[in-house]
Amino acid sequence: MSLPTLTGVGRLTADPELRFTQSGKAVASIALAFNSRRLNQQTQQWEDGDTFYIRGTVWDRLAENATESLAKGVEVLVTGEVRTERWEKDGQKHERPALIIRSIAPNLAFATATVSKDAASQPTPGGQRPAAQQRSQPQQRQTPPQDDPWATGGPTEPPF
Repeated sequence: MSLPTLTGVGRLTADPELRFTQSGKAVASIALAFNSRRLNQQTQQWEDGDTFYIRGTVWDRLAENATESLAKGVEVLVTGEVRTERWEKDGQKHERPALIIRSIAPNLAFATATVSKDAASQPTPGGQRPAAQQRSQPQQRQTPPQDDPWATGGPTEPPF
């Protein structure tokens, strides 16, 4: 049986926290809030309904990219599997919902974003992706072709 999948629009309640496992694998913790804010048709005022708080976990390149790209207060579109975290502290058993995040991105209805492929996801000339230790090297940006209408300094309107 698979875990239930959650897809929704939430807001980060804190900056993502990036750390690395002993083997060097990146993992980030992302605190999210989902609420049912609605416009009251009688008063024309926004009213907050119930709020669902959940801590999400992202791994590998997604963890590094999310940490570099997202911050507290950003509204995001997120998809992942819901699970229950269980632990014991001082003889007391605890549990809470958790989210294994598979994708996360800023909601462009309320923000702008500049998208660029990260160096670690680009194949090398031999077709292989760079090793994890090469990820920390500064990313080199390619200069767009002179006739690229979407490049900086190009026309302000699409060419169609």
